[in-house]
Amino acid sequence: MPTPSWKPPDASQIGVTLETFILEGMFEFPDARGTFTSLLNQICLAAKIITGRVRRAGLADVFGYTGETNVQGELVQKLDMIAHEALVQSLRRRGHCAALATEEAPDPILFEGATGNYLVVSDPLDGSSNIDVDISIGTIFGVMRYDKSRGPVDQSSFLVPGREYCAAGYVIYGSSTVLVLTMGKSVHGFTWDPTAGEFFLSHENIRCPSNGNMYSINEGNHCRWTPEVQKWNAYVKADDEKTRRPYKHRYVGSLVADAHRTLLKGGIFAYPPDTNNTNGKLRLLYEANPFAMILEAAGGKATDGQKPILDIAPTEIHQRVPLILGSVEDVDTYASFMRGEGPR
Repeated sequence: MPTPSWKPPDASQIGVTLETFILEGMFEFPDARGTFTSLLNQICLAAKIITGRVRRAGLADVFGYTGETNVQGELVQKLDMIAHEALVQSLRRRGHCAALATEEAPDPILFEGATGNYLVVSDPLDGSSNIDVDISIGTIFGVMRYDKSRGPVDQSSFLVPGREYCAAGYVIYGSSTVLVLTMGKSVHGFTWDPTAGEFFLSHENIRCPSNGNMYSINEGNHCRWTPEVQKWNAYVKADDEKTRRPYKHRYVGSLVADAHRTLLKGGIFAYPPDTNNTNGKLRLLYEANPFAMILEAAGGKATDGQKPILDIAPTEIHQRVPLILGSVEDVDTYASFMRGEGPR
């Protein structure tokens, strides 16, 4: 009789803590040394710190702007910097992260003396323009390995396609705080329980529906879109019962919130290029790539309208791209319009 495995392969893990979930995942790799596991736990620690500050924002006088402008040309909110510093301090602590690239810093932050060979990219607080009106915001992150034989870490070390990420995730600070994580094969969600001070597995093996009936796009940019995008937009709003049209329009304005809803309920999120943002607006390394990795692992799709986001070779750490993600059928229909073919 064969020796039983350390856990039933088909057993649900609903209710386990995030730390336990990550640790048990390490056991599947006999050569693992715990560095990657520790790194993920440090990111989770930063998420705990950030959610605490977000929940107390109105009482702790951290609403409003710092008076500074980041590398993107955007006004920096007080909570932006709090989230940024939480990530920096957490990742610096154990030396497993060699460097961090974030929206708030023009260049990567190098951690001197780090022994680990992992790089992290992050938007510490996505949707910060919505902070003071209590709309859902979030933290986005991606993790990649770095080969030390290539020499010291610098900006070029981060310029790898999303296919080379070994983990990605986001935290949404909404009616509850949920952390969604993938290591490439599956996607799981963990809900924060403030009474226990832990994230618990609540959304096991998330799958994005193959199609949906919701679309998410900033309709205020309609006049700036290409004719192809305008034709697709008219299509999803046309009346056709067989294809469940018109689609319902849902747009929050925080990527984390709009993408989270699309992941769970299906449909499509689109931020196409326009006359003001000819190369797109969302950042490839720390916004588009993490969500593309998550959507693909969940059975969905993410493209720039023509090719998979994860196949794009970046040329700079703050590079912008168009981002279209969601259900496979809906993203494919969008792509067919971009080719001038119309609906599939």
